[in-house]
Amino acid sequence: MKVLLAEDDRDFGNILSQYITISGFDVILARDGKEAWEQFEKTKPDLCVLDVMMPEMDGFTLGEKIKDASPGVPVIFLTAKSLKEDIVRGLKIGADDYITKPFDPEVLILRINNILRRAYSASNDEYRISSTVLKFNTLELVSGSRKEKLTLKEALLLKYFIVNRNKILAREDILTEIWGEDDYFLGRSMDVFISRLRKYISDDKHIDIRTVRGTGFILEEIQKGEEFKNEEL
Repeated sequence: MKVLLAEDDRDFGNILSQYITISGFDVILARDGKEAWEQFEKTKPDLCVLDVMMPEMDGFTLGEKIKDASPGVPVIFLTAKSLKEDIVRGLKIGADDYITKPFDPEVLILRINNILRRAYSASNDEYRISSTVLKFNTLELVSGSRKEKLTLKEALLLKYFIVNRNKILAREDILTEIWGEDDYFLGRSMDVFISRLRKYISDDKHIDIRTVRGTGFILEEIQKGEEFKNEEL
């Protein structure tokens, strides 16, 4: 899960970034509103934590742009003000939460987890292909007679493949979507994750994650009675 944190106070931003990271999230830290908007467009985060008072672009303006572009992305505002009009403005923009400084970073982590839990429980839980079922909310995979408990990253990767079944997916697109950037070392990590997923779905003889030489991968589904070829595409 990727969290965009926009906080211009360098020390406080570093502290929050560390707390969010050790809580299991990938953090994109921006120091002003303009940089935060650029990072939002580039990384497509799952949740945004925005300081209201920032240079270049204030948090409310940034929040409006984010909600216009991606209404489903949760937004938490951080502010030193407790004025009613500020809170009302944030809620009108579509804020999912509003935290007044000073606060304990643990409070922010609890708010993030609660918002994401609500967001995912309201979304489609099960993703199916052939006899394979991914229960995303509980990170459970059933494939043929095999059952596995997935990591969040494995579940996100498999969900991406299932949603885009029978489509050739470029390596760089997968890396950007799941890991947030196209990087050589992250690419090696992705290969390991894909090898694990192939093992997890090996009982289902009608799907396979195929390597497309020079391009990427495809989660291919075939009809009963057909067989997969083992060579790369």
